[in-house]
Amino acid sequence: MIYLILFSIAFIVLYFSGNKSVHNEIIIYEDPEKVWEVLTETDIYKEWNPVMELLEGNLIEGNKVKYRFTQDEENIIDISTRVKKIIPNKLLNQVGGIPFVIKFDHKYVLEKKEQGTKLTIHEDYNGVYVNFWNPKPVELAYKRLNESIKKRTENNIKKEKEKLDEKSNSRYRSK
Repeated sequence: MIYLILFSIAFIVLYFSGNKSVHNEIIIYEDPEKVWEVLTETDIYKEWNPVMELLEGNLIEGNKVKYRFTQDEENIIDISTRVKKIIPNKLLNQVGGIPFVIKFDHKYVLEKKEQGTKLTIHEDYNGVYVNFWNPKPVELAYKRLNESIKKRTENNIKKEKEKLDEKSNSRYRSK
């Protein structure tokens, strides 16, 4: 009986002390609407996104979504989430995990800045396992993800501008 009580106390202490987070920010030289387009074009993540690949679901509040998360070459895992909240061009919030073991609250936050958009990826973790887990590799993966979103967004805009220039120049060419 005493062992059960001690185990219960240890479990409770580990559960409530198991809190960590990862955080990465980047400035993207485009408006939040353009960043949002890239962030939510999940059907083509595989073409440009080295960290997340959508396997199932759609980004609609309340929906379940499944991703393949590539932390690094040796750590690839399928993760199920639930879309908790969406504020277009501002917030995409997803949650998931295993109750009491490890749960996460993942947020993409877009903030309009003078030079474009600040994109923040922030994820809070809690649970017993968190006490024994190193979040640094996940933080590095989110840095790669932010850099990929930046590159994709800025390249998309560059291509759009080139197309407009082509159309504009073709109007003024002699025949």
